[in-house]
Amino acid sequence: MRVVISVIGKDRPGIVAGIANVLAKHNANILDISQTIMQDLFTMIMLVDISNIDVDFSKLKEELEKTGKELGVEVIVQHEDIFKYMHRI
Repeated sequence: MRVVISVIGKDRPGIVAGIANVLAKHNANILDISQTIMQDLFTMIMLVDISNIDVDFSKLKEELEKTGKELGVEVIVQHEDIFKYMHRI
């Protein structure tokens, strides 16, 4: 089972570390990551395997969103299938 995590907001130190720490704490595995900084705008998309997480999906999503708020960024977590369906051409 895989999810897509999107992060966007004002650039500051610790964003990648903060999100990655939540994932590592719950045994999620980052499969791919892309990030870009345009002037002071930070954007990141991660593909994450959640097959072995130790909490349910809604709890992981809630914790990632909370961490995002603490870091001053917006975090959106979607199952890969939903993400693909929403972004198909």
